[in-house]
Amino acid sequence: MNCGISAPGDFELVWIKSSYSSNGNEGDCIEVAASLSAVLVRDSKDVRRPHLIHAPRAWAAFVAHAAQAA
Repeated sequence: MNCGISAPGDFELVWIKSSYSSNGNEGDCIEVAASLSAVLVRDSKDVRRPHLIHAPRAWAAFVAHAAQAA
């Protein structure tokens, strides 16, 4: 993986894409991976670009808020 930003354990990341994105449309989607100390997010259209790193608590708060707003 060629990224400008990395996290500890980055070499063993398993990237997951939402099942809502599997409708054949490969655009406008993110992929998420968890390392030992962070949650990482990248653009699925160009996985070589740098990814964003979030603290696990911050990511959990974001997901909880998104679930309530949906």
